[in-house]
Amino acid sequence: MQIVETSNEGLKRAYTLTIAAKDIAARIESEVKKIAPQVRMPGFRPGKVPANLVKKMHGEALHADVLNNTIRESVDGLIADKKLRPALQPRVELSEGYEQGKDAELAIELEVLPEIQAPSIEGLKLEKLVVPITDEQVDEAVAKIAENQKSYTDAPKTKKAAEGDQVIIDFVGKLDGVEFDGGKAEGAPLVIGSGQFIPGFEDQLVGVKTGEEKTISVTFPEDYPAENLKGKEATFDITVQQVKVAGETTVDDEFAKSLGLESLEQLKGLLRGQLEQETAGLTRTAMKRALLDTLAKDHDFAVPPTMVEAEFQQIWNQLMQEAAREADPEAARKEIEDEKEDYRRIAERRVRLGLLLSEIGQANGVEVSQQEMRMLMQQAAQQYRPEDRQRFVDYVASDAMAQAQLRAPLYEDKVVDFLFDKAEVTEREVTREQLEAAIEAEEGEEAAAPAPKKAPAKKAAAKKDEGKKEEAKADDAAEEAPAKKAPAKKATAKKEAAEEAPAAEKKPAAKKPAAKKAPAKK
Repeated sequence: MQIVETSNEGLKRAYTLTIAAKDIAARIESEVKKIAPQVRMPGFRPGKVPANLVKKMHGEALHADVLNNTIRESVDGLIADKKLRPALQPRVELSEGYEQGKDAELAIELEVLPEIQAPSIEGLKLEKLVVPITDEQVDEAVAKIAENQKSYTDAPKTKKAAEGDQVIIDFVGKLDGVEFDGGKAEGAPLVIGSGQFIPGFEDQLVGVKTGEEKTISVTFPEDYPAENLKGKEATFDITVQQVKVAGETTVDDEFAKSLGLESLEQLKGLLRGQLEQETAGLTRTAMKRALLDTLAKDHDFAVPPTMVEAEFQQIWNQLMQEAAREADPEAARKEIEDEKEDYRRIAERRVRLGLLLSEIGQANGVEVSQQEMRMLMQQAAQQYRPEDRQRFVDYVASDAMAQAQLRAPLYEDKVVDFLFDKAEVTEREVTREQLEAAIEAEEGEEAAAPAPKKAPAKKAAAKKDEGKKEEAKADDAAEEAPAKKAPAKKATAKKEAAEEAPAAEKKPAAKKPAAKKAPAKK
């Protein structure tokens, strides 16, 4: 095997590697001897088929397998001999015009990881913003549950519906007098003032009575998801089946028992724990951001462009998928496109921080155990169909790159927790609003140069839904036609979430040449 270095610039390396034809031929002969005893051919006793016939029958397949294995071993040998640390899988090309019986000439290009000194973790100081949960907050949470557990009873036929009352209605939606698809429902429950339907719909039901028929006019929002209804004026022929009034909900042990619990005290305990868990997530987010900002500020080194591009593509693909789900996909995509370079800088920051965290983890013996890895694989397999789950596990077990991608988030968390344990941490009590503001604040966002433009932060731990409305629609049609659409999230609000997710574990040098394909997700 002959190796010639053809390029050595920055983190980029290139080599020409020549494998002698005689070496390939010798390995083919060795393979023929291995498989000959297993070959069956009419006219020959088992194991007595001549080698030249075996080679004639299986020569092309043997040559392809031997060549692939030889190339892989040669590239691995090159990496070991030159003591290279590839950033990603090397690019390997076999010279054009190669034929069996000739030397195999390979062109190998790769980027190597930069030499990084493990950062000193001595003297690391962090502030932990703590949110104490008060009895008042717990009582508010109980009250919200009670609000969403309201029961409604039939009102007298003379009762005029008011805000907060529930009406059971049939409706038929029309555009220019013609009924449109998805605009019809029967027995649909609606609480007036709930904001469940599009603006203007509920307001026009104030004052209706049981048995009343009424036609209302509404204009669908410009960002309504159904293209045929965006910005259109429509009418709805409504028949009021029943007006209902809400009963009083007494918050006591009996109320807790109606939820499947033993007592009101147990309900409050569960809600307190939930609130504490939510604020603990926000606290961790704030501390992690401060930690990553400190690392980014104090370290600036060249990072492999291929790693940055791979990280950017991962961010970009996720953003495009989220934009496609917005009410106005075109506007969402344009907003993201306007900030494309910011996301590239975020990708560079993430790669740099990932390499730093990896160096810290390796220098201090942080590892993801085999048991933890098995759990990760089993959890990830749940997103596939039952019949494909074992195939996914087998694929990950045989593919080093897939393992690294699956392992990286947990590895990052373990390194971050290690640094939290080593840091001098001071606690400061704040309100939840102050904690959220601190996460969003521009102060302390000193990303490594070049710094990305600041954007409003996406909440690190979204608040739990305040309760599913008990007034479920009668069917999908009721939801499709007048249902109110939530406003689209700002694309820029995702930047800081991206900044907080470095690729913490170094990628392995190369994939196995014949890696199994992962099963398609369900």
